Amino acid sequence: MEKALAYVRVSTTEQAREGVSLDAQEDRIRAYCKMSGFSLATVIREEGVSAAKLLANRPGGQQITDIVATKHVRHVVALKLDRLFRDAVDALNQTRAWDRAGIALHLVDMGGQTLNTATAMGRMFLTMTAAFAELERNLIAERTQAALLYKKSKRLVYGAVPYGYSRYGDALKVIEMEFDRIRQIQEWHARGWPLRKIADSLNGRRVRTKHGRRWHASTVRYILGNGLYKP
Repeated sequence: MEKALAYVRVSTTEQAREGVSLDAQEDRIRAYCKMSGFSLATVIREEGVSAAKLLANRPGGQQITDIVATKHVRHVVALKLDRLFRDAVDALNQTRAWDRAGIALHLVDMGGQTLNTATAMGRMFLTMTAAFAELERNLIAERTQAALLYKKSKRLVYGAVPYGYSRYGDALKVIEMEFDRIRQIQEWHARGWPLRKIADSLNGRRVRTKHGRRWHASTVRYILGNGLYKP
């Protein structure tokens, strides 16, 4: 029997929102391997790891690379493409490298169908699927950014309440005392003060951030770069 490697991944937010579990993915993969006549040699599990990271930059992805290099497996099996990849270039580069090494990628659930790159047709569908998956991710990012910019422009709550504001229902209400400090920060910056000097001055005056913490250069940079605080 040819040996296979299984990869299962889930982020914490996905588990909470969708109930997708590592065990459920593994069960589906084990059933697929049994049906396909593969011996499942290794199961790599990653929890709380985003697929936004390139595969090689994840601990589990590095494990795949190390195991593939030994040539002890002939197949890499995952439930869906987005368990392994969210970036089309990464998907194609990795699967081409596996193909050259004689290793096929198998995706158990592609809209109710299976896909494997051992065939020319399978490689073509993978290329198309990876491209559309990245397109969907980019469209979601664009829509999210547009919604965020709209909320900022209308002074609506869009996340944690920022410095200078309090929450009033779904709207942001200006806190004049905090805005006076923001204007002071902007004035110091206009004079050419370094970010560190501004932070030290605020700390010296016992001014605290929104969460009662000390100021740092990075905190000052955020205030100066946030469109909510444009003069």
